[in-house]
Amino acid sequence: MPSNTSRIHTRIHRRRGAGPTPGAASAAALVAMALAGAAQAQMPRPADGAEPATLSAVDVEGSRTSQLGIADSAHVGIVTREQLEARTVYRAAELLEVTPGLIVSQHSGEGKANQFYLRGFNLDHGTDLRTTVDGVLVNQRSHAHGQGWTDLNFLMPELVTTLGYRKGPYDASDGDFASAGAVSLRYADRLDRGIASLGFGQRGHRRAFIADSPQVGPGDGRLLYALEVMKNDGPFVHPDDYRKLNGVLRYSRGDAANGFNVTAMAYGAKWNATDQIPARAVASGALSRFGAVDPTDGGTASRHSLSGEWRGTTAAGTTRVNAYVVQQRLDLYSNFTYFLDDPVNGDQFNQPDRRLTTGLKVAHSWQAHGIGQASQTTVGLQLENDNIRNALHSTVARERLSTTRRDHIVEGSLGVYADNTTYWSDWFRTVAGLRADHYRFKVASDEALNSGRARDGIVSPKLALVFGPWAKTEYYLNAGTGFHSNDARGTTIAVDPKTGDPADRVPPLVRSRGAEVGVRSEFVRGLQSSFSLYRLDFASELVFAGDAGTTFAGRPSRRTGVEFSNYYKPTDWLTVDADVAFAQARFRGFDPAGDHIPGAVEGVASIALAVDRVGPFYGALQLRYFGPRPLVEDDSVRSSGTATLNGRIGWRIDRSTRIELEGFNLTNRRNSAIDYYYESRLRNETAAVGDVHFHPIEPRSFRVTLVTRFN
Repeated sequence: MPSNTSRIHTRIHRRRGAGPTPGAASAAALVAMALAGAAQAQMPRPADGAEPATLSAVDVEGSRTSQLGIADSAHVGIVTREQLEARTVYRAAELLEVTPGLIVSQHSGEGKANQFYLRGFNLDHGTDLRTTVDGVLVNQRSHAHGQGWTDLNFLMPELVTTLGYRKGPYDASDGDFASAGAVSLRYADRLDRGIASLGFGQRGHRRAFIADSPQVGPGDGRLLYALEVMKNDGPFVHPDDYRKLNGVLRYSRGDAANGFNVTAMAYGAKWNATDQIPARAVASGALSRFGAVDPTDGGTASRHSLSGEWRGTTAAGTTRVNAYVVQQRLDLYSNFTYFLDDPVNGDQFNQPDRRLTTGLKVAHSWQAHGIGQASQTTVGLQLENDNIRNALHSTVARERLSTTRRDHIVEGSLGVYADNTTYWSDWFRTVAGLRADHYRFKVASDEALNSGRARDGIVSPKLALVFGPWAKTEYYLNAGTGFHSNDARGTTIAVDPKTGDPADRVPPLVRSRGAEVGVRSEFVRGLQSSFSLYRLDFASELVFAGDAGTTFAGRPSRRTGVEFSNYYKPTDWLTVDADVAFAQARFRGFDPAGDHIPGAVEGVASIALAVDRVGPFYGALQLRYFGPRPLVEDDSVRSSGTATLNGRIGWRIDRSTRIELEGFNLTNRRNSAIDYYYESRLRNETAAVGDVHFHPIEPRSFRVTLVTRFN
């Protein structure tokens, strides 16, 4: 199908009119470096210096970490554990919607990677939204179904201590897939108290979770364990029967400045899928809104990883090392066109993907002081290698009929970067960065003509100018370039694997160019606001069409937009998040087909209210909206807007036990989670029909969860 933030390092913050003494500067440097996220794509840590890797069992009021004096653009930030707990999420990946302007959706079965919308992009399953968990990249390169495939179904929301986000290609520590934005999540190293929960809901929802971190061995060593078991059918005529088993085991010692952890994760799932369906079939009554054309769609997925992080702080600076190995498997069965290509057997296809990913990331930060100046410099090295075996098969009811292509891919990358933050005065600082990436591709295809090797490199400069704060307000000017990689198969292709016709190769790396002007203010007591205007250009909308087994290159594109986000805490019992974003996405250059980019989201808005400290009760209400989108280049076919209202109310029975009731789509709207326009053919049709194909949002539903703390 159609394919597809906070300076990450915590900065030293000089108080106005205060010139640091050498002793104070050294102490401040050690503290700042202890809190710095100098590893790849790290996000800023809480400004109060609290240990971000510890989950407290005590319920406290929500708070947002101030980014004045730290952030290098208007739309970067950290979301704390308290804010995350206030969100109501239908699926784990929706936790990312705390990022202003980001929408997480789904167009298939629950086990499939989610759909993402941000800054005028339909990001498909993650292209151009770089996502990491504890420094491990989640986006998968040269994936069987979609470039940048981001499967977050292994995520355990209870373990997430902070979520950092940033938007635009302005940070040197970010590489592939980060042009629209980057999100980084961190898991806890330890829990103050163990946690166990048991949840039940409508339409077959069942979930059990348990986690604790007892002290093990000498010193402050902790062994954190977590186990999740889940089942969900959803509202569909052919139930999802989504089942997953998920586990985490982590040993850690030390703190944020000096310490280490070693983590093992294991996730496995299977599901049935009700993919998007044609609107004409629903309108005629031939198909229920929650019906499936091919009830044998679905898949299985697994993820096993071993990762480790070491951090050390001395007077010379802070060093972080992160290493990981991830084994992932996917068997995906889909049918989007039904009987268009094969009127007898149907158009179902299978996309298996097997991969072993290894990575190493090293970063070192240090501070220097000149006459009336202070600066922090970070240098980093990032290595990643993917050994991939994937294919595209024609199937019927998950039984293989033929093979379109089969490939063995080895894709490696080397990235080096440096950035420097210099405080030229009390009211002006700069952040300058430079990144260089080199990629190599080796493809061994079952069609010899499509085998080969390719290499490419790219250099990405970044610059931010920050003015202020004046009256608790800062102003930002940002410019930078970034990139995303293309599927390795597209870099060596010679013939279309379906037709045998000649096919054009695509460049391995595609450059993006961004510019932004923004403002961040905390002038009003309890209110944090950010506003920005941005532009983002891509050299081409290049996409590998996994569904067809071939690659095509789109035209150059440009996105311009405006974003306005607010966090308000008027009292100690109420918090309000309110965000709105608008974007215009267009192809550049004339084409009679039109210049609109299909699926590009134009307007996004959300408001979330969280109430706490009202006796033993607490609750939340959350409205999210994403507006109409063009579905074809000439804008003659458009989707409708989608709005959902979710909520939660909880009761603390005692200090250790609470019960929660969650409601989803409380107004029971009949909107779409996603819409596409393309040709398909149903069994009783004699020719292809162009139509809107949609996946419905889930109808009103409720879940009840009992949570207890122990130890």
